[in-house]
Amino acid sequence: MPANLKYLNKSPWQQFAKISAGLLGGYIITAFFHMVLALWLPYPKNVLISFIFTFFIVWSTLLIVPFLFKNGWYVWFLYLLIMLVLFGMYYLGNQNNPFI
Repeated sequence: MPANLKYLNKSPWQQFAKISAGLLGGYIITAFFHMVLALWLPYPKNVLISFIFTFFIVWSTLLIVPFLFKNGWYVWFLYLLIMLVLFGMYYLGNQNNPFI
């Protein structure tokens, strides 16, 4: 059954924003999320072992989320905000590491 045309997005920029936010933004958020987990949890080896499975699950979820919004640029803003928060958590947690 084909999609109803009134629900499809006609702007190519909105389509690009949603697809790029899902692919690139979702990948970066997933990577930062697992880096923070490995840094903040007491057993980082367990995070790295389960990384293979959870990375795909989280990334595929974040790949679908942008298509639930009307505006793709709003999703990029939201994903950038999440990236900055996760990077800040990683940076603050890495301050105590003597090897850096």
